Amino acid sequence: MTDSSRERQADALVGELQRQGAGRLTIFLGAAPGVGKTYTMLTRVRELVRTGTDAVVGVVETHGRSETAALLDGLDVIPRRRIDYALPGGASRTLEEFDLDALLARRPALAVIDELAHRNVPGSRHGRRWQDVIELLDAGIDVYTTINIQHLESLNDVVHRITGVRVSETVPDAVFDRLRDIVLVDLPPRELIERLHQGKVYVPEQAAHALQAFFSPSNLTALRELAMQTAADRVDSDLREAQAARGLPGVPVRRGVMVAIDGRGASEYLVRVARRLAERRDAPWTVVTVQSSDAPDDARQRELDSAFALARRLGGDALVLHGNNIVDALLDHASRSGASAIVLGRTRERPLARMLNRTLTQQLIQRGAHYELTIVSTPEARARARRSWRDTGSLLSRSDAALAFAAAAGATALAWIAERWIELDDLSLIFIVAVVLVAARTRMTAAVIAAVSCFFAYNFFFIEPRFTLMIGARQGAITVVLFLVAALVAGRLASKLRMQVLALRAANAHATALQTLGRQLSTAGDVGEVLQAGRDALRRALDADVMLQAGGQSLHAEALDEKDRAAADWAMRHRQPSGRYTDTLAGSGWWFLPLVLGERETGVVGLRLSDGAVRIGSEQRRLAEAMTEDIAQALARARLVADLEDARVGNETERLRSALLSSVSHDLRSPLASIIGAASSLEHYGQSMDEPDRRSLLDTVRIEGERLDRYIQNLLDMTRLGHGGLTLNRDWIGVDELIGSAVTRLQRYEPDARFEVSIAPGLAPIWVHPALVEQALFNVLENAAKFSPPGDAVTVEARMVDNALRIDVRDRGPGIPEDERRRIFDMFYSVERGDRGRQGTGLGLAITQGMTGAHGGSVEALPGADGRGTTIRITLPRVEP
Repeated sequence: MTDSSRERQADALVGELQRQGAGRLTIFLGAAPGVGKTYTMLTRVRELVRTGTDAVVGVVETHGRSETAALLDGLDVIPRRRIDYALPGGASRTLEEFDLDALLARRPALAVIDELAHRNVPGSRHGRRWQDVIELLDAGIDVYTTINIQHLESLNDVVHRITGVRVSETVPDAVFDRLRDIVLVDLPPRELIERLHQGKVYVPEQAAHALQAFFSPSNLTALRELAMQTAADRVDSDLREAQAARGLPGVPVRRGVMVAIDGRGASEYLVRVARRLAERRDAPWTVVTVQSSDAPDDARQRELDSAFALARRLGGDALVLHGNNIVDALLDHASRSGASAIVLGRTRERPLARMLNRTLTQQLIQRGAHYELTIVSTPEARARARRSWRDTGSLLSRSDAALAFAAAAGATALAWIAERWIELDDLSLIFIVAVVLVAARTRMTAAVIAAVSCFFAYNFFFIEPRFTLMIGARQGAITVVLFLVAALVAGRLASKLRMQVLALRAANAHATALQTLGRQLSTAGDVGEVLQAGRDALRRALDADVMLQAGGQSLHAEALDEKDRAAADWAMRHRQPSGRYTDTLAGSGWWFLPLVLGERETGVVGLRLSDGAVRIGSEQRRLAEAMTEDIAQALARARLVADLEDARVGNETERLRSALLSSVSHDLRSPLASIIGAASSLEHYGQSMDEPDRRSLLDTVRIEGERLDRYIQNLLDMTRLGHGGLTLNRDWIGVDELIGSAVTRLQRYEPDARFEVSIAPGLAPIWVHPALVEQALFNVLENAAKFSPPGDAVTVEARMVDNALRIDVRDRGPGIPEDERRRIFDMFYSVERGDRGRQGTGLGLAITQGMTGAHGGSVEALPGADGRGTTIRITLPRVEP
């Protein structure tokens, strides 16, 4: 199996698993109203109810048909919700609409939702009923619904050409990707027309009009064929997915489809054509437009935004490409995105460009040898091709034309002055500079007008015979022609340079915003800092009010009202945009984008652009979506870091707990066992023992009790150090007194231990907490005495070095390996060789480090002076009270 086959199988399996967690969609598809979709659907629902299925009718439109209404008897029907709709003039009207919340609260196994393409009453949560159905499916509820073939978005133009009727209520083809079953409800055209005559479809007045317009036999036959083809395509798609999930060979994986639009008519038509083409090939598809000069005017921008929105609804991507050459931009993106087919409309071809093979279509055919080109001609394109200079207004504004003529006039005046006063011979340079200036500030069309105007002005005023368009000498004709060529070339180059600068400026602004956001997010350490950095970056880049909410924290959420909060909550729960510029809760003044942080956790970004922005541009939309994705990734990273830190602390706590239990089980039980054994012997045999034996047992009880007390004191000291409960009560104490007290105290427990103390003469007292420093020194001395060979003395040296007291404790034991010298100060760490053995809790040196550190000092382990043993060095800075 190839890598692509494995990837396809994995995608199919993932899709199958995702569908198993969501509700199942069944669509009853018909070619036209009146074929019996609702009747067939309710008949099947009644059969399921008889078998025990929990089915609820959310909404069914009977249209006055008694047979359909009779099928609702005995079924559980959700009452409709009443909505007050404001009419023009201040009046209002109460309308009924499907109650989505009631159905979600009821949560049946199956919901019956009629008329999938219905437009909801303004004020509903969603603008369209198909969005309600998607929410039900996401909640795990199966849905039965109905739709006519003319309401399918990708077939809207086809139905318009067949029937002459433009359907406004449409359903995106992406909804069909959610279905698990499709039921084709078919009726021959003659029977459907007969039902129309009988009044079973519309009332008589509507029926008469429908027979003349929509319900003609030819129309119904064509729509019937479309419905059958759609159902067959869906069965074929399901079969391919099932085969891919089982790893069986199916239709070869095809590369993507790219459709190019320009916003000058037929853009939505091209999007629907590309959708159908991609659906037949089971391939991804993208809609692109190339912005090569100034931003498009309002009419073009509205058409582009509408086409991009349609592409997203149909399941495709939408991108704006920047470049001064349309062909280069299209081929470059097709190469990078892996597209194999390019769809474009038939453009208006100028005769000169066609003769020179410079039209867009000809260049794509010549240079796109590896791509399949689909050129779609529409009635709008043919009408546009017949228009010659009507579109000049969109190519050349009045200000640009005025600038071109003004530049020619200015160049003429300047050339006259230069000829009269400066006696400049080559005046053509002045006119070329004027053309270049115009091209650098306007479009190519204005540069051409400026070049032609300068050409005639130069010829008329400065070429002999003057004040005529005649040229007296052959050299003059050559000069004028070369001037025109040079002006056109210079204008072309300047215009291309300007286009490149504009494209680079737009791309740079996009990249700079993302780079600034990335730099700020990289320094954010927790969720709060990520939210603040993201809010600042979005506010600067989009000039909008920004609200963020994630991980139980929120910024600027107080600016939301009840309607805004509902839209934000919906975006988080369903992981889809909502609010303004969408079809979901569009009454909100905020545009909400989800922050997907994991499989279950979601946040939201709210953007409120200026009130005058009735729509959002594609560049702004892309930038906002890209920045939102970066913020989501940073939040996921911050959450992952926090989880890893919690796991590390948990593991460390567990390790310390295990070590403590191990210490308690061994080091604390040993003295307890000795004490219990000695006490038991005294209790049972004390009367029969002589005095030395009893004294020996009593000494054992005392010594082991003191040993146990030291262990418990170490644990208490370590607890105080770990929780910051250690306070320093400083006082003056002599170094000799401090060392002597620790040595004397240890010799009570270790009578056989020997010590050699060397204190530098004239050593002044130190300002420390005497008890803590003595305990720290005691732990080091005990550790050294425990592993020194019998008869060898432990050396203690004290002296001042760099205004700090240094106490070195040296033993003659086997020493500590170099790689373990730092670890001996960790809690519960023990080595079986060297200064730390099997005995002891492993807290002594850790406590010494904590107590010395509280005084601002340090403890370190060093090798012995002559290669034997270990030196523990305690350094205490000299502090004045």
